[in-house]
Amino acid sequence: MNKICRKDKVKVIYGRNKGAVGVVTRVFPTEGKIIIEGVNKVKRHKKGADGESGLVEKEAPLNVSKVVLLDPKTDKPVKIRFEVKDGKKVRVNKKTGEEIPKLV
Repeated sequence: MNKICRKDKVKVIYGRNKGAVGVVTRVFPTEGKIIIEGVNKVKRHKKGADGESGLVEKEAPLNVSKVVLLDPKTDKPVKIRFEVKDGKKVRVNKKTGEEIPKLV
C-alpha cells in the first residue's frame, strides 16, 4: 500500500508548482510518481493525420517526495504511518492517531 493513493488531496511542497493543491488522478507505484489534476501542466506537440495537429496541454507525472498528503477532515498537511487493525493495513495520522480512509 502506498502512502498516497488515488483521489487523495495533496499539496505540492517543492518545485515550480509549490503551494498548488489538487486531487491525485493516477499513481505509478514502481516509479514513485503521481499525476495531480490541474498541476504540473506541460505542452506537447500533437501530429494529427486528421488535421487535428497543434499544442496539447496535459498533466505530467510528479515525484511523490514533492507532495504532502492533506488530512480529509482539516485540510492540513499530515505525516502518516501504517498500522495493522483487524488484519488490515491502514494509514494513520502520526500526530492524532486517527485513521485516514482510502477514498475509492
